[in-house]
Amino acid sequence: MVGAIVTDASGKVVGRGWHRAQGEPHAEAVALREAGDRARGGTLYVTLEPCAHHGRTPPCVDAVLASGVRRVVSTHVDPDPRTAGRSFQRLRESGIEVEWGALDREAIELNLRFVVSKLLARPEVTLKWAMSFDGKIATASGESRWISSAAGRRWALGLREEHDAILVGSGTVLADDPALDRRLGRASAPNLRVVLDRRLRVPPSARLFQVPGPLLLYTESSDAARRDALTERGGEIVVLPRVDAGGVLDDLHRREVQSLLVEGGGEVLAAFLAADLFDRVEVCCAPVLIGGERAPGPLRGAGVAALADAPRLESVRVGRRG
Repeated sequence: MVGAIVTDASGKVVGRGWHRAQGEPHAEAVALREAGDRARGGTLYVTLEPCAHHGRTPPCVDAVLASGVRRVVSTHVDPDPRTAGRSFQRLRESGIEVEWGALDREAIELNLRFVVSKLLARPEVTLKWAMSFDGKIATASGESRWISSAAGRRWALGLREEHDAILVGSGTVLADDPALDRRLGRASAPNLRVVLDRRLRVPPSARLFQVPGPLLLYTESSDAARRDALTERGGEIVVLPRVDAGGVLDDLHRREVQSLLVEGGGEVLAAFLAADLFDRVEVCCAPVLIGGERAPGPLRGAGVAALADAPRLESVRVGRRG
């Protein structure tokens, strides 16, 4: 997500642009086209280093060099190895003043999915759950609909629109029979739905197979009949030697998935936490008290043995929905 502003030599804004979608002109090209000759001697402000490689569009650095601007101000270096500082170097070699580093933390947070994907070679991972004020995701009898409010549920659906893929474990499919689809109409295509199903317990009758969109099931099972039954229903079966967070993220990265929303259940969320393979945590905390020793919490697994080993979250934001 990139935006750009061009000012003329006097500092007046003469061009604005933002990257609307893959394959469309980049922010710099849009802003410079609007500015035209007024860009000469001016400044280009952009939220990411202009690209230096041919992709779906021509290199933006060429347009910057042709525009006649005397100065470029950016937030941070493009982590894509095809650019990675090369544009800044070309601009400086051509006599253009380059500054970067302003608002870099905000810009990295804005494009965390892109940055994580390029630097860590895996999708950015968001862990998400809804819970009661005392940290329960269901009653002892398993009832969980609905802990969160209507506004909270709409927020959760919004997260699906923002991520390339959504992941749950087979236990969640068996307990809740979710569709895992996008429903708000903000995204132009269905999201990739991912299920961790080591023993292929998901039935062909599950709602997952009744809505359009790609569906991946990761398994360790060699049961050819079960695999064929799920494949006939539209699922793609991926057999791994071991279904774990790291192996799944490696495969999703090869499929060019940049962002993954992990919705549960507790064992799956705990597995990503234990592997230290997560970047954000999104929690809807409802003003209700459930209690009960057998009422489940959002994170199962073994947990940490010492508080010193517990992950500490940074940049915590708190707001109200509904």
